[in-house]
Amino acid sequence: MKFSQRIGVTPVKVDIQIESMDDDLRKGLWNCFYQSYLSPIRPFPTSGTKLSLFFESLWTDFFKETIDKLPDEYYETEEYLKGKFFRMEWYEVYDFLEFVLQTKTSLERLPRIFFNSCNKVLEKELSAYRIVGTEITQMTDKNEIQEIEESLVNSAVPHLKSVYVHLSTALSLLSDRKSPDYRNSIKESISAVESISKIISGDRKAELGKALKVLSDKIGLHNGLKAGFSSIYGYTSDEGGIRHAMSEEKEIYFEDAKYMLVACSAFVNYLIMKAERAGII
Repeated sequence: MKFSQRIGVTPVKVDIQIESMDDDLRKGLWNCFYQSYLSPIRPFPTSGTKLSLFFESLWTDFFKETIDKLPDEYYETEEYLKGKFFRMEWYEVYDFLEFVLQTKTSLERLPRIFFNSCNKVLEKELSAYRIVGTEITQMTDKNEIQEIEESLVNSAVPHLKSVYVHLSTALSLLSDRKSPDYRNSIKESISAVESISKIISGDRKAELGKALKVLSDKIGLHNGLKAGFSSIYGYTSDEGGIRHAMSEEKEIYFEDAKYMLVACSAFVNYLIMKAERAGII
């Protein structure tokens, strides 16, 4: 993040690609296709084989070209496919990925190799989509992104600086494309909830339960709501919860860190609004 974003002067944007595809993501997906389907089969597969039928299907059924225009030379086909790929709209690229995954070839290992390599690129480049089975599925929506951005705006004030720092750090660790740190992103998300709890309760050692009691005494909170929030927080913080689990798990994934950031952002937004209504902050 820029200096001005880290201190809350300029807004932080969640850089997850929902209705767009930047060059790095597009190039990464092309490399997956090239390495899985093009590079291993030079020269062009013999006519009549399942692999040649795959390229014929790609040519006629996806690109809607006439079969007599399919080049005989491998390199001409490769150049055509690459040119079309880099001129597609972002959603057409995902159509292309699905088509490739759903079309049979004689080399059954190819779809699995392609599947795994594409999902690694989609995660690394912060795409909102993943391949599940043979379909592209959205893993992140606009409401989740809005919740994170709103929490950063709400906490970008001097008396909530510690909350802002934890949230912005969690986002930075999550969205670092070169070296994401999902484990510490989760820790920072949880720390943001702890921080707002201490501010609301006026107790530097307080946890969420005490903050909820202060809010309940001021404006009233339904007992079921308090119990629900306490249970969620307990999952994140106690020795049987996610913090403990993180020390046991060998790997934490993007979806784990994203879920905690969205959930904790929503929690922070709720507590800030209730505290403001109660005149506490």
